[in-house]
Amino acid sequence: MARSQSRYICQSCGAEHLRWEGQCRTCGAWNTLVETVVRPSEARARANRPVSVPGGDQAGRPQALSKLREVETVRTPTSIGEVDRVLGGGLVPGSILLVGGEPGIGKSTLLLQVASAIAARTDTSVLYATGEESAGQVRLRAGRLGLLEAPSSDSVHGVAASEVGRIAELAREFRPGLLVVDSIQTMTSDDLDGPSGSVGQVRECATRLMELAKQEGIAVILVGHVTKDGTLAGPKTLEHLVDAVLNLEGERTATMRLLRASKNRFGSTEEVGVFEMAERGLAEVSDPGRAFLPGTDEHAPGSVTGATLEGTRPLLVEVQALVSPGGYGTPRRTALGMDANRLSLLVAVLGRRAGIGLGSHDVYANLAGGLDLDDPGLDLPLALALASSLRDRVVPADLVAVGEVGLLGEVRPVAGLERRLREAFRLGFRTAIVPRSRLGEAPAIPGMQVTTVGNLREAVVAAFGRDGREAREGRDGAEGRQGRDASRPAGSGPEVDAGEAGRPST
Repeated sequence: MARSQSRYICQSCGAEHLRWEGQCRTCGAWNTLVETVVRPSEARARANRPVSVPGGDQAGRPQALSKLREVETVRTPTSIGEVDRVLGGGLVPGSILLVGGEPGIGKSTLLLQVASAIAARTDTSVLYATGEESAGQVRLRAGRLGLLEAPSSDSVHGVAASEVGRIAELAREFRPGLLVVDSIQTMTSDDLDGPSGSVGQVRECATRLMELAKQEGIAVILVGHVTKDGTLAGPKTLEHLVDAVLNLEGERTATMRLLRASKNRFGSTEEVGVFEMAERGLAEVSDPGRAFLPGTDEHAPGSVTGATLEGTRPLLVEVQALVSPGGYGTPRRTALGMDANRLSLLVAVLGRRAGIGLGSHDVYANLAGGLDLDDPGLDLPLALALASSLRDRVVPADLVAVGEVGLLGEVRPVAGLERRLREAFRLGFRTAIVPRSRLGEAPAIPGMQVTTVGNLREAVVAAFGRDGREAREGRDGAEGRQGRDASRPAGSGPEVDAGEAGRPST
């Protein structure tokens, strides 16, 4: 059979070129030529041949929807509950998964633990192919994780290889139940001349491994690198080829890790797995709802507890804010773990709709524990945290706030409110500020005092009392006024607060 050849194909118009050029001669597009394997005609004909599938049907033959046979999905649990939750119950034989994350976040550690757990549960072998480390380095990591003493250590086979054809040959020889490739950016194909990590190499290697998974019924897990902006490196085709895309998130300096699914053909993408980086690897968190709450009873100004919903799991998170008098120039707006544009929006709404002027202040917001969330239900606790920091007033430690804030200052309902409040009550919170529903009734949580509000001004009053109407209060606000009064020329008149500006006089 003739050897496969490579061509440079334009990703814009599909024109083929014998060598790489900066500009496509056909359509004129720049930097669109990607090296691609052109398979011989015999291999192409064999690839288009109908394949028998379970049930006696043949792929490629059109059938009515009513006559299509449902194929039962058989899953293999990994014995790691948080991983099974995100996957939807376990690994599916013949599927291919992509796991991405920042360098040093724990991807290789997690997959080595998954490999050991699969080998122990199913009594099948696991092949761990690494192109980044040597076999000795893999053994050192297994020793740190305590996996060498496990009975399944003899069933996990490691190999240092970077040629995808060699890995596929070993997989067909050993017939493992799971193949882990660490990482796809280090794999190469002998049919291409490009370096590892190039668009053509990544796509071709992923395609070869996908064919291996589908033909041999082997579950394949690929490790993927991420770029500086946090997206998976390589062509977007890589995410389309795989059946599931998992992302391991968290701060390298923190201990908490979150496992999410941005794509899952065999389950939901709304679930989240919570882990803690310990001395013996990633450990499952027994009580995720409490994991991101402060460990001390001290409650400082600028701290408000919010309740978020990740899939079917409610999580309590501490929302922190710091407001300080700004200097010269444009005030700073810094957000960690949340959208900075959302923070600027809330600052504007507080000043215009609630009489809390922050226009001349530097504002910093953070979600404790290294979380990165985009739940609109955290708008209300963030707004209350900003007001608490400005006035140097402490919000009650047993208070939880949930709600979305609109541009008109209204507080809107969020999904799963009752579930969030029940989790907060279980963790010791006895008061709550929530949006007023259309029916005007608050969720009935026995033992919890639930206050419903319709707008941001009512929420501030409910959290701080009647003195919440004052626009300035506390040490920081007083010091800021004194500094501005000292620098204002005599006879320039009183300063108009940013929150009072534009408000009709009474």
